[in-house]
Amino acid sequence: MNYIFDGTYNGFLCCIFEYFEYKDTKVQLFAEGDDRGQTALFGSSKTIITDFVKAKRVQTGLQKHLEKSKVMDFYRVFLSEDRKAWSAAFYIICQLFSGKPTILQNYGDEQVLYFSQILKKVGRERHRMKAFVRFSKTSDGMFFALVEPDFNVLPLIASFFKNRYADQSWLIYDAKRSYGLLYNKQTVQEVTLLPQEKQALTTDAVITLDEKDEHFKNLWKSYYKSTNIEARRNIKLHLQYVPKRYWKYLVEKQE
Repeated sequence: MNYIFDGTYNGFLCCIFEYFEYKDTKVQLFAEGDDRGQTALFGSSKTIITDFVKAKRVQTGLQKHLEKSKVMDFYRVFLSEDRKAWSAAFYIICQLFSGKPTILQNYGDEQVLYFSQILKKVGRERHRMKAFVRFSKTSDGMFFALVEPDFNVLPLIASFFKNRYADQSWLIYDAKRSYGLLYNKQTVQEVTLLPQEKQALTTDAVITLDEKDEHFKNLWKSYYKSTNIEARRNIKLHLQYVPKRYWKYLVEKQE
């Protein structure tokens, strides 16, 4: 049976509710708009309507089986956007609800092993985003930063930046997924920019930077250069910690 849902985490939880309510077999998950979703049309398919009450019941059930941090792991893995990881998470939750409380410790199970591997990758990307976000200040006092993480980790770093920059207004925008987090010194909100607004983020002619912004960027570049010991330079090791895909948004890497 093919389950087609809206691609949200609540929709994913509703797929689990549906599975136990109707006892379907050989379930495959497809998100609406997915290229893979076209193949679902050729088999038995069911459109899963997102119901927050049902999603809450599944979430509450998970909390009865696992500690809070372990429950959050399913949300983290879902943010990987990896369809194979979604299937692994679906399988593990179904196993938990079917009376197998130790399933997460069974790394001999390919599904559990893959779930664990993706969880580590998402955690690593979350950590890197905390380190690699670089803000620029506009003339109206707003700080903004562009990012393109491998996984959809913005929801996982919102509280970190809210606490760290509590006295500043800022926007972190994921150019790859076309949405961002906007903080107004009180709350963090998810925002989607219009095409002309997205262009403004990358066009100096549209965004007016604070006159001191370039000065501070140059200071940071000078500091970075002065602390670099050429004789101990190890590019291979450096790339392990700072992969090249992040460089275009790092001030210290811009000529």
